[in-house]
Amino acid sequence: MVSALLRPRFLVVSALAGAFALGAVLPGAFGQSKAAPGAVRNALAQTSKVQGAPDRTLVLSRVTVEPGATLALHHHLGTQVSHVQSGTLTYTVRGGSVVVRKGEADQRPVAVRTIKAGQTGKVRAGQWLVEQPSDIHEAANRGSTPVVIYLATLLETGAPPATPVTLP
Repeated sequence: MVSALLRPRFLVVSALAGAFALGAVLPGAFGQSKAAPGAVRNALAQTSKVQGAPDRTLVLSRVTVEPGATLALHHHLGTQVSHVQSGTLTYTVRGGSVVVRKGEADQRPVAVRTIKAGQTGKVRAGQWLVEQPSDIHEAANRGSTPVVIYLATLLETGAPPATPVTLP
């Protein structure tokens, strides 16, 4: 039993200990916020010596999109092939259109759906699409596991992997 004289001190210490424990579980409780989920791009291989495509760089990349992350509105300054290895990507087209396919590219792949301007669709593991420079799009990982995407991009030499777009 805690004596009547020590009870106020005991309550204060208990409250502080509880607050610090809560702060460890909820970083926002003391003004510390977690970083927003994001995406990480790794350039796995590339060459600027592409026969038949002068002034172009061919890049093979892997992008990991964390749960809750969004990819801002953008397009690519070249053709890009995207293959979702794992997870489900929520993909929105703002300009142009893309066809989502599944199956091996050289084995008669099947068109799953076409996502047109103003539409949103899911791109699941094993599915892929081709983006042209005129395809303006954004994406998000609304699931609970990372989305892993492999990309082959034929960019204008010196161009960034993605170019932000602002719509009027």
